Amino acid sequence: MELVKKDKKEKAILVGCIFNEQDVESLEELKELADTAGAEVVGVLTQKREYKDRAYYIGKGKLQELKEIKDNQNIDLVIFNDELTGIQLKNIEDLLQIKIIDRTNLILDIFSKRAKSKEGMLQVELAQLKYRLPRLTGFGIEMSRLGGGIGTRGPGETKLETDKRHIRRRIKAIELKLEEIKRHRMLQRERRKKNQVPVVAIVGYTNAGKSTLLNSLTSAEVYIEDKLFATLDPTARKLILPSKKEVILIDTVGFIRNLPHDLIESFKSTLEEAKYADLLLHVIDITSFDLEYKIKVVENVLSDLKVLDKPILNVFNKSDLLEYIPENKGNNVYISAKNKLGLDNLINLIEKTIYKTVKIINFYFPYKNSNEYRYVKEKYKILEESFLEEGIKVKAEITEDINKNLETFIIF
Repeated sequence: MELVKKDKKEKAILVGCIFNEQDVESLEELKELADTAGAEVVGVLTQKREYKDRAYYIGKGKLQELKEIKDNQNIDLVIFNDELTGIQLKNIEDLLQIKIIDRTNLILDIFSKRAKSKEGMLQVELAQLKYRLPRLTGFGIEMSRLGGGIGTRGPGETKLETDKRHIRRRIKAIELKLEEIKRHRMLQRERRKKNQVPVVAIVGYTNAGKSTLLNSLTSAEVYIEDKLFATLDPTARKLILPSKKEVILIDTVGFIRNLPHDLIESFKSTLEEAKYADLLLHVIDITSFDLEYKIKVVENVLSDLKVLDKPILNVFNKSDLLEYIPENKGNNVYISAKNKLGLDNLINLIEKTIYKTVKIINFYFPYKNSNEYRYVKEKYKILEESFLEEGIKVKAEITEDINKNLETFIIF
């Protein structure tokens, strides 16, 4: 059995149903995904339809046309722009006798290459297994090629065809490991909370410039590349504000249209960094041809995570490529992360947003109220404290409305 050589790009044809203009844009994005995965796209086949064919995705006649193209052009794989059912996958593969992957499988393949941390690799494997479990009968050709290029990376394929119990056991084992990692992350969050260090999560569509922004703001060395999902694992870095206060910046995984459901579920623990953040930076590629749609994709994911009620700054990146740069207004700020244009404005806006409700409050706690004293000590930043004969005098920095039980201890 001949394996695909690492330096040989697989020749791919893209196939998509066209229902509206967004499907055309989605196919353009599929080209980028295929390029990121290492494929050479040699053709695109589309069909305008009112609905997808339940058995073959596209019409059987169109599929026969695809078979002739495949036979004449020495194609290695066909990539479909939508998620295929197990039946569709099997029927198409039986007819074409070639490796078939869909958009979901392609994204999972890219994630498999990009994940570097233990958690990231576990999350990707979990999503792959959940995706493949109901589709085992549709992976005949693909599964026979151990290590056979795009769409076959990830969990071992030797038993996936037959041993569903093995897959379910592996899914359970991964979920337990991820729960343990999640508990560890919760402890990290608790430590940040005790230290009163605000967290700023960077979110946005893939390839909008999130990692470039993190690098420019913090002099970090996060890997960047002009490809989709260049970085996958979340990265945390410290940012010193003009007031010398600190915040933690956390880069999160990029979003994309039709992001696989299992992938969202698997990465929820990572995406929860946005859930527990004090502020979100929504990085937007202002040069994108479907800007509004991509903004909506991100907002939908943030809505699923129930974080749209948090303060959000819209960071329009790559503004240096415009004929003129719009004026910063409200929560909108225009920058170039690559050229470090407008970053001072962004940093000032971050500080203003996070610390807009900062108050300095003096408390006096009699020693019999040590519980209330410990609460303030743990929850707020202590600027000064004095141990007097009958109690403790505390000066604290408060960034939120205080607990009503503490109001009787305020002194002026």
